[in-house]
Amino acid sequence: MTDVTLDSGEIRDVSLSSALGERYLAYALSTIMARSLPDVRDGLKPVHRRLLYAMRQLKLDPKSGYKKSARVVGDVMGKFHPHGDQSIYDALVRLAQDFAVRYPLIDGQGNFGNVDGDNAAAMRYTEARLTRVAELLLLDIDDDTVDFRPTYDGEEKEPVVLPAAFPNLLANGAQGIAVGMATAIPPHNVAELCAAITLLIDKPDAGIDELVALVPGPDFPTGGILVEGAASIREAYATGKGAFRLRARWHQEDLGRGTWAVIVTEIPYQVQKSRLIEKIAELIEQKKLPLLEDVRDESTDVVRIVLVPRNRTVAPEMLMEGLFKLSDLETRAQLNMNVLDKGQMPRVMGLREVLQAFVDHRIEVVVRRANRRLSEIAHRLEILGGYLIAYLNLDEVIRIIREEDHPKPALMARFELTDVQAEAILNMRLRSLRKLEEFEIRKENEALLKERAGLERLVAEPARQRKAVAQGVAEIAREFGPATPLGKRRTSFADAPAVIDLPSTAFIEREPITVVCSAKGWLRALKGHVDTDADVRFKEGDHGRYLIKAETTDRLIVFATNGRFFTLGCDRLPGGRGHGEPVRLMVDLGNDQDIVAMFVHKPGSKLLLAASDGKGFIVAEDDVVAQTKAGKQIMTLGEGAEAAFCRRIEGDHVAVVGENRKLLVYPLADVPELARGRGVTLQKYKDGGLSDVTVFALAAGLSWPYGTGTRTETALADWIGPRGSAGRLAPRGFPKSNRFS
Repeated sequence: MTDVTLDSGEIRDVSLSSALGERYLAYALSTIMARSLPDVRDGLKPVHRRLLYAMRQLKLDPKSGYKKSARVVGDVMGKFHPHGDQSIYDALVRLAQDFAVRYPLIDGQGNFGNVDGDNAAAMRYTEARLTRVAELLLLDIDDDTVDFRPTYDGEEKEPVVLPAAFPNLLANGAQGIAVGMATAIPPHNVAELCAAITLLIDKPDAGIDELVALVPGPDFPTGGILVEGAASIREAYATGKGAFRLRARWHQEDLGRGTWAVIVTEIPYQVQKSRLIEKIAELIEQKKLPLLEDVRDESTDVVRIVLVPRNRTVAPEMLMEGLFKLSDLETRAQLNMNVLDKGQMPRVMGLREVLQAFVDHRIEVVVRRANRRLSEIAHRLEILGGYLIAYLNLDEVIRIIREEDHPKPALMARFELTDVQAEAILNMRLRSLRKLEEFEIRKENEALLKERAGLERLVAEPARQRKAVAQGVAEIAREFGPATPLGKRRTSFADAPAVIDLPSTAFIEREPITVVCSAKGWLRALKGHVDTDADVRFKEGDHGRYLIKAETTDRLIVFATNGRFFTLGCDRLPGGRGHGEPVRLMVDLGNDQDIVAMFVHKPGSKLLLAASDGKGFIVAEDDVVAQTKAGKQIMTLGEGAEAAFCRRIEGDHVAVVGENRKLLVYPLADVPELARGRGVTLQKYKDGGLSDVTVFALAAGLSWPYGTGTRTETALADWIGPRGSAGRLAPRGFPKSNRFS
């Protein structure tokens, strides 16, 4: 519990969680409504709306001169937005950046930053004025088209929303993170939006498929190529949530003599060019892009990034696939149309709802403007009616004004005038009493009556309202059509690229190495191929167990006594300096388990696995490759048994020998191939277990160590028998170790 003091001075006991909850909710609502989410009607957040309105008050229209940005920021902060000046200036800068905003709302003069990520100059150095787009957003704001509210200090008023004759929300997009929610709306082409809005006006029940046919996808200010599938785009616009896959635009440039380079001319939206090039350079240095030799930035005001391949035989598509995978040359632009609706409630809208909200807002603006004009016409007709009475009774009017001490009430009583009419007559200039003026008044009166009739029909008939909105949208489409530099679509479309199966080794530079593993499981990779008799040092009390010649693009397979396989990338093995690292730290191998086999993965090969109890089976080597540190369980072991052998199959017969020195030979075809399991009995034992197993070609004979050389036995008929039988004692001369190698 905690004490809370009310404004009245009363102190109440409330729970701390309740007090914190109320205050956090108030903070969250403030963030959502007054900072982070745009209004669906004008597509602006409060700071942007206040910026435009303050600049209008400063008369910074497109045809006027510029004013210092510091002056604009000062007015916004002092009158409308009581927050930090830097945050206001940052908002101003973004609205002026043609690489950040599809249709800039502010025309900036000076350094307003660039696509490299450089910041704008200080506000005292830059100048700004409104653009034509901002002028359209503010159009008719003085005609009672929108509501106003008091500013934070109550001294002035600010618009709740702008009239927005321009579909700004989708045209320029929006980004924002609130409390517990966010918005992410990419920019679109305004001509396409106008076509969809016109369709929605003419056909209110238009479906999402018809709208997406007119708005096929975003149009980013930095261009690029949209490679998202049509079905995915349709789903994103239907639900208001999704993502668009965006790639850089590139082409192959011939440099002569068979050499070439890739030239990137457009990069994805909101990617900093300097950081992108740094990232690519880091990938080259880390040898993660072996196909790429160098990257250069030759950009001016036009993006030009030069990618130099390692050699002329490199396929440019393969090179770019690697870059798309590892760098920001491919990004995903998120779509989350979470906006404030007319009632200032945040919710996610689909494309149709957003466009309909714009149409409804424009209809409301048209009606309110018409009502305001009707009010003005009524006032003017009242005055003109008084003028006509004065002209018809001019002598009497002059007499009353000359002789009466209080001419106003006298005029009102004599001619049944209203207060407004009497005041207008008394303020009339003498030179207006000429005959020609009476003719002009009658002409104006008739014109106003005609205009009033048209406005009354507009207010009364929804069809006329929709037609008026459609006319305004058509004018926007003409002004920002595809034939104009600003309206031309910048982002093109391409089919979703076919999946190019890039091997994991495509991003590893191929170098020879020698994998060394000690008896105690310390693993390292020496550069180059080291001979078996080389002087390789180990820790005291340790010695070598495996010496494997490999390359950095290879994968190392480790088989353990628990029947589990592990996979290690040879490019990630510890270097040859020192004694390496324990293999148990690289994979999840317990202290009570040991390594059975270690070898370089050979795709397409098959392995014969055998346990100490004589069970075994064949498995495809491709099936034992593990993707995680935990490895892959392949062999299921019986009670008290452990995995003992892993032999790569090169032959047509299997030879097994037990601890009882009995040898058995049978065809390899008798052993089943499994993906995982315990297997079948390879040899039967009364006591003991399996001592060794090998696969060999019967025609070539079975070999084993003999003295300082090797003995090969081809007369094996006495030992050939059914799989799972006991076999016969090994021939004379067979090693006492009971091993084939």
